Amino acid sequence: MLIKTAPMRVNRGKDAVITSGQNSEAFKETLFPYNYCKSAWVLSYVNLSFVEYAEFLHCKGKKFTDFDEVRHEIEAETDRVTGMNKGISSIPINLRVYSPHVLNLTLIDLPGITKVPVGDQPPDIEYQIREMIMQFITRENCLILAVTPANTDLANSDALKLAKEVDPQGLRTIGVITKLDLMDEGTDARDVLENKLLPLRRGYVGVVNRSQKDIDGKKDIKAAMLAERKFFLSHPAYRHIADRMGTPHLQKVLNQQLTNHIRDTLPNFRNKLQGQLLSIEHEVEAYKNFKPEDPTRKTKALLQMVQQFAVDFEKRIEGSGDQVDTLELSGGAKINRIFHERFPFEIVKMEFNEKELRREISYAIKNIHGIRTGLFTPDMAFEAIVKKQIVKLKGPSLKSVDLVIQELINTVKKCTKKLANFPRLCEETERIVANHIREREGKTKDQVLLLIDIQVSYINTNHEDFIGFAKYVKHLIVIRKGWLTISNIGIMKGGSKGYWFVLTAESLSWYKDDEEKEKKYMLPLDNLKVRDVEKSFMSSKHIFALFNTEQRNVYKDYRFLELACDSQEDVDSWKASLLRAGVYPDKSLTENDENGQAENFSMDPQLERQVETIRNLVDSYMSIINKCIRDLIPKTIMHLMINNVKDFINSELLAQLYSSEDQNTLMEESAEQAQRRDEMLRMYQALKEALGIIGDISTATTFTPAPPPVDDSWIQRSRSGMELPLVFPSSRTEGSGQESVARAREGQPPGLMHLCWGIYRTPVTLFKISRIFST
Repeated sequence: MLIKTAPMRVNRGKDAVITSGQNSEAFKETLFPYNYCKSAWVLSYVNLSFVEYAEFLHCKGKKFTDFDEVRHEIEAETDRVTGMNKGISSIPINLRVYSPHVLNLTLIDLPGITKVPVGDQPPDIEYQIREMIMQFITRENCLILAVTPANTDLANSDALKLAKEVDPQGLRTIGVITKLDLMDEGTDARDVLENKLLPLRRGYVGVVNRSQKDIDGKKDIKAAMLAERKFFLSHPAYRHIADRMGTPHLQKVLNQQLTNHIRDTLPNFRNKLQGQLLSIEHEVEAYKNFKPEDPTRKTKALLQMVQQFAVDFEKRIEGSGDQVDTLELSGGAKINRIFHERFPFEIVKMEFNEKELRREISYAIKNIHGIRTGLFTPDMAFEAIVKKQIVKLKGPSLKSVDLVIQELINTVKKCTKKLANFPRLCEETERIVANHIREREGKTKDQVLLLIDIQVSYINTNHEDFIGFAKYVKHLIVIRKGWLTISNIGIMKGGSKGYWFVLTAESLSWYKDDEEKEKKYMLPLDNLKVRDVEKSFMSSKHIFALFNTEQRNVYKDYRFLELACDSQEDVDSWKASLLRAGVYPDKSLTENDENGQAENFSMDPQLERQVETIRNLVDSYMSIINKCIRDLIPKTIMHLMINNVKDFINSELLAQLYSSEDQNTLMEESAEQAQRRDEMLRMYQALKEALGIIGDISTATTFTPAPPPVDDSWIQRSRSGMELPLVFPSSRTEGSGQESVARAREGQPPGLMHLCWGIYRTPVTLFKISRIFST
């Protein structure tokens, strides 16, 4: 691709465009008048046999065979984009030229550098154009052509200055000298063209292009090139280097550099193409056997897609899918989480309100005994409380069914993504499967409720895991555990000390730590009562004491056992636990306290023991029920819902699809999918063709090594204001040179600004490498 910038001016003169291809000059020089070079141009050349026409990107589908019409369209589009004045635009205008006389290259023509704003140009016009140029020439694969007219001062070339900034080694910069036929009589550019004066690493190439008069007179390009050849052969200063001058030689130089660049970049480019090919190969695999003319194609495709849907659904449920989601749980993994984490959590979250439960047990016992005072714990109270707790399990069980249904529907939607190419098929498949899931929902919930009702119908107190009334007396269920500090004993020994206390219905024991290996003491609860102890002003702890109503020592030689907690809430909680064990407060409560206490606990020790017994028996039996329900509910859902849906998809889905709608309607492909399939197949074939062409390139391709470095520091010195020998005229004639130096000293511009060109490869270039090498 060629990149060109030029000074903005009205009269083009003899600065013609130089590109590869011979007859392409006919429209290159007619398409780009300088008065319309006010925006970026992208001109692509496509080598096409026996056809020559042009197309604009903004006029898709319209072919221009008359290049005068192309020029008029350029002028109209330029005025539309940039306005009628001298404004510029960074929006490119795209033109593609098809011809048998061009190489597969792209030319980008940029506006020339302007120092002073004209018309409606912005104040920073120079900065904008410079940034536009730098966007292209900073690329490492861009070859820069620094074009300078022979009748201006090369030492002040803006093109060479920009090239030096982005190419300090000079590997990408080639000098081009134009207007050699317009130099003053007696002067020449021999020393420059021989790279002796103001040298560049890749040297200079001289060209003679058509004048404005020739362009206006539509001079034939072949005649112009013959005239150029005749000029170099006949000029005494250039005849010895005529074979290294002219547009044909510049074409060869550029072509060789392009070849070198292609050779250097082929390995990386091959890797990129292979990576792109691998990335689309899986998707293209489904399109390779696409045959639109096959009458059985839709039937086969429908059968294959339904089978693939069934396989994908089962894999997502069973967990053997070929595509593993690493972002979230889905399918079978999420259902497993519902069964073994969410459902048990919902059961645990259904914690009993301890006060409410104990109140219900107390009322149940009293109502069963009626007017009489019961001596034994009634089992009917136990059954009534247990049944009420079992019924509460219906909520978490039904919620787990809803969660599984939602995940099944989400799984179906994920599996139908592969059917997105056929919108009606995708929609019908989702509808049919979702309807079946909803049908199974009712049956599954009925069975879940039946399981709960079965558990309510018979309370099996002979279950081997149930502690039972007889076992309860032997087992002595623990009421409470926790840390307490014995404060009164600690004072005598130099400080209070904390122990791990365990309270049962018969005793209060304390251990060295919570491992309960080293027991310090076990205190029977018979004849014990509890009372409050005033908080010491030196202590932050809250204290209560245990004492014996028969004036006996509670612990060793101590009449009182003072126990300390960190907060009043802990004290109240321990007192409540002691009350459940039959240890009651010593002093009478206030009226409010009596009302509150009566609301929660009975002052009857016998009733409290019965409440505690039933409370612990309920815990024991409910643990059995919870264990059973946690096992049966997932099994029920799995059998009635998940496995049934899998069987339905495998055996009945295809038949229902056939009966729901016409096959041709179901298999109607979306326009987006048809377009995508064609694009993917074209891209796949293009990548394979490119890799094939790269593989066919001979390693014996001619390669020209880079020339050795030269001293081009004169470019930097020229920008710092140092006096330098002028490029034109040559050092053999001093008159014009002194005249140019004088103009520079007077502050006048030494000459016109210069052209900057570049070339770099594009994918379309590599697709036709053989043609490039053959030229």
